[in-house]
Amino acid sequence: MAIVACNTCGKNFNAKPFWIKKGFGKYCSAACQYVGMRKGKDMPCFICGKLTYKKQKQLLESKSNLFFCSKSCQTRWRNQLYIGEKHANFTAGMNSYRSVLDRHKVPKVCRLCEMADARALAVHHIDKNRKNNTLKNLAWLCHNCHFLVHHYDGEREKFMAAIV
Repeated sequence: MAIVACNTCGKNFNAKPFWIKKGFGKYCSAACQYVGMRKGKDMPCFICGKLTYKKQKQLLESKSNLFFCSKSCQTRWRNQLYIGEKHANFTAGMNSYRSVLDRHKVPKVCRLCEMADARALAVHHIDKNRKNNTLKNLAWLCHNCHFLVHHYDGEREKFMAAIV
Protein backbone atom coordinates (compact mmCIF):
# COMPACT_ATOMS: atom_id res chain seq x y z
CA MET A 1 0.00 0.00 0.00
CA ALA A 2 1.19 3.46 -0.85
CA ILE A 3 0.30 6.54 1.16
CA VAL A 4 -1.09 9.25 -1.10
CA ALA A 5 -2.48 12.75 -0.42
CA CYS A 6 -6.07 13.39 -1.52
CA ASN A 7 -6.31 15.87 -4.43
CA THR A 8 -9.32 17.61 -2.83
CA CYS A 9 -8.77 17.77 0.94
CA GLY A 10 -5.06 16.88 1.23
CA LYS A 11 -5.71 14.08 3.72
CA ASN A 12 -3.30 11.11 3.53
CA PHE A 13 -4.82 7.74 2.70
CA ASN A 14 -3.71 4.27 1.59
CA ALA A 15 -3.97 3.49 -2.13
CA LYS A 16 -3.18 0.20 -3.81
CA PRO A 17 -0.32 0.39 -6.33
CA PHE A 18 -2.44 -0.91 -9.22
CA TRP A 19 -5.02 1.89 -8.53
CA ILE A 20 -2.26 4.46 -8.93
CA LYS A 21 -0.90 2.66 -12.03
CA LYS A 22 -4.35 2.82 -13.67
CA GLY A 23 -4.75 6.51 -12.80
CA PHE A 24 -7.02 6.01 -9.79
CA GLY A 25 -6.20 6.56 -6.10
CA LYS A 26 -6.43 10.36 -6.26
CA TYR A 27 -9.24 10.88 -3.73
CA CYS A 28 -9.69 9.60 -0.18
CA SER A 29 -13.47 9.13 -0.53
CA ALA A 30 -16.34 9.30 -3.02
CA ALA A 31 -17.38 12.65 -1.52
CA CYS A 32 -13.94 14.16 -2.24
CA GLN A 33 -13.94 12.67 -5.73
CA TYR A 34 -17.33 14.25 -6.44
CA VAL A 35 -16.20 17.66 -5.14
CA GLY A 36 -12.99 17.43 -7.19
CA MET A 37 -14.91 16.80 -10.43
CA ARG A 38 -17.40 19.65 -9.96
CA LYS A 39 -16.87 22.59 -12.31
CA GLY A 40 -19.94 24.63 -11.33
CA LYS A 41 -20.67 26.95 -8.41
CA ASP A 42 -22.95 27.19 -5.41
CA MET A 43 -25.40 29.98 -6.29
CA PRO A 44 -27.96 31.64 -3.97
CA CYS A 45 -31.64 31.19 -4.87
CA PHE A 46 -33.07 34.49 -6.16
CA ILE A 47 -36.27 34.07 -4.08
CA CYS A 48 -35.26 32.44 -0.78
CA GLY A 49 -31.46 32.82 -0.76
CA LYS A 50 -30.75 29.10 -0.20
CA LEU A 51 -27.42 27.98 -1.72
CA THR A 52 -27.78 25.42 -4.48
CA TYR A 53 -25.18 23.89 -6.81
CA LYS A 54 -25.46 24.77 -10.50
CA LYS A 55 -23.44 23.05 -13.22
CA GLN A 56 -21.20 25.10 -15.48
CA LYS A 57 -23.55 24.47 -18.41
CA GLN A 58 -26.49 25.84 -16.40
CA LEU A 59 -24.46 28.93 -15.50
CA LEU A 60 -23.61 29.60 -19.14
CA GLU A 61 -27.08 28.91 -20.59
CA SER A 62 -29.08 31.02 -18.14
CA LYS A 63 -30.91 33.81 -19.99
CA SER A 64 -31.79 35.83 -16.88
CA ASN A 65 -28.69 34.97 -14.78
CA LEU A 66 -31.09 34.24 -11.93
CA PHE A 67 -30.91 30.88 -10.20
CA PHE A 68 -33.49 29.05 -8.10
CA CYS A 69 -33.32 26.21 -5.59
CA SER A 70 -36.57 24.59 -6.78
CA LYS A 71 -39.38 24.82 -9.32
CA SER A 72 -41.65 26.41 -6.71
CA CYS A 73 -39.23 29.34 -6.22
CA GLN A 74 -38.86 29.70 -9.98
CA THR A 75 -42.65 29.69 -10.42
CA ARG A 76 -43.08 32.29 -7.68
CA TRP A 77 -40.63 34.58 -9.52
CA ARG A 78 -42.24 33.94 -12.92
CA ASN A 79 -45.75 34.64 -11.59
CA GLN A 80 -44.59 38.01 -10.26
CA LEU A 81 -42.90 38.96 -13.51
CA TYR A 82 -45.21 37.64 -16.22
CA ILE A 83 -48.65 39.00 -15.32
CA GLY A 84 -51.09 40.99 -17.40
CA GLU A 85 -49.84 42.00 -20.84
CA LYS A 86 -46.48 40.30 -20.28
CA HIS A 87 -48.13 36.87 -19.90
CA ALA A 88 -47.98 34.60 -22.97
CA ASN A 89 -51.73 33.83 -22.83
CA PHE A 90 -52.83 37.45 -22.36
CA THR A 91 -55.61 38.43 -24.77
CA ALA A 92 -56.69 42.02 -24.13
CA GLY A 93 -57.29 41.29 -20.44
CA MET A 94 -60.61 39.59 -21.14
CA ASN A 95 -60.14 36.76 -18.64
CA SER A 96 -58.02 38.32 -15.94
CA TYR A 97 -60.75 39.78 -13.74
CA ARG A 98 -60.76 37.03 -11.09
CA SER A 99 -57.03 37.34 -10.58
CA VAL A 100 -57.32 41.14 -10.22
CA LEU A 101 -59.56 40.68 -7.19
CA ASP A 102 -57.34 37.89 -5.82
CA ARG A 103 -54.13 39.93 -6.19
CA HIS A 104 -55.67 42.88 -4.32
CA LYS A 105 -56.94 40.51 -1.60
CA VAL A 106 -60.58 41.56 -1.93
CA PRO A 107 -62.52 39.28 0.48
CA LYS A 108 -64.47 36.55 -1.32
CA VAL A 109 -67.91 37.51 0.00
CA CYS A 110 -71.03 38.35 -2.02
CA ARG A 111 -71.60 42.12 -1.84
CA LEU A 112 -75.41 41.67 -1.55
CA CYS A 113 -76.22 38.55 0.47
CA GLU A 114 -72.77 38.18 2.12
CA MET A 115 -72.40 34.50 1.20
CA ALA A 116 -68.78 33.42 1.71
CA ASP A 117 -68.74 30.14 -0.26
CA ALA A 118 -66.02 30.73 -2.88
CA ARG A 119 -67.46 28.00 -5.15
CA ALA A 120 -70.66 29.99 -5.65
CA LEU A 121 -69.05 33.37 -6.33
CA ALA A 122 -68.75 35.14 -9.66
CA VAL A 123 -67.10 38.42 -10.60
CA HIS A 124 -69.50 41.20 -11.60
CA HIS A 125 -68.48 44.08 -13.89
CA ILE A 126 -70.23 47.11 -12.43
CA ASP A 127 -70.39 49.06 -15.72
CA LYS A 128 -71.21 45.83 -17.66
CA ASN A 129 -68.08 46.32 -19.81
CA ARG A 130 -66.17 43.02 -19.69
CA LYS A 131 -63.03 44.68 -21.08
CA ASN A 132 -62.84 47.11 -18.16
CA ASN A 133 -61.02 45.00 -15.55
CA THR A 134 -59.98 47.75 -13.15
CA LEU A 135 -60.38 47.07 -9.45
CA LYS A 136 -63.06 49.78 -9.09
CA ASN A 137 -65.20 48.06 -11.75
CA LEU A 138 -65.17 44.57 -10.20
CA ALA A 139 -67.13 43.05 -7.32
CA TRP A 140 -67.82 39.56 -5.95
CA LEU A 141 -71.44 38.37 -6.25
CA CYS A 142 -72.90 34.91 -5.76
CA HIS A 143 -74.43 33.43 -8.93
CA ASN A 144 -77.98 34.11 -7.71
CA CYS A 145 -77.37 37.80 -6.89
CA HIS A 146 -75.36 38.19 -10.12
CA PHE A 147 -78.35 37.04 -12.16
CA LEU A 148 -80.72 39.31 -10.22
CA VAL A 149 -78.49 42.39 -10.63
CA HIS A 150 -78.31 41.83 -14.40
CA HIS A 151 -82.05 41.22 -14.91
CA TYR A 152 -83.92 43.27 -12.30
CA ASP A 153 -83.62 47.05 -11.88
CA GLY A 154 -84.56 46.93 -8.18
CA GLU A 155 -81.72 44.55 -7.40
CA ARG A 156 -79.30 46.66 -9.44
CA GLU A 157 -80.22 49.76 -7.40
CA LYS A 158 -79.82 47.75 -4.20
CA PHE A 159 -76.37 46.62 -5.38
CA MET A 160 -75.30 50.15 -6.33
CA ALA A 161 -76.34 51.36 -2.85
CA ALA A 162 -74.34 48.51 -1.25
CA ILE A 163 -71.07 49.34 -3.04
CA VAL A 164 -71.14 53.09 -2.33
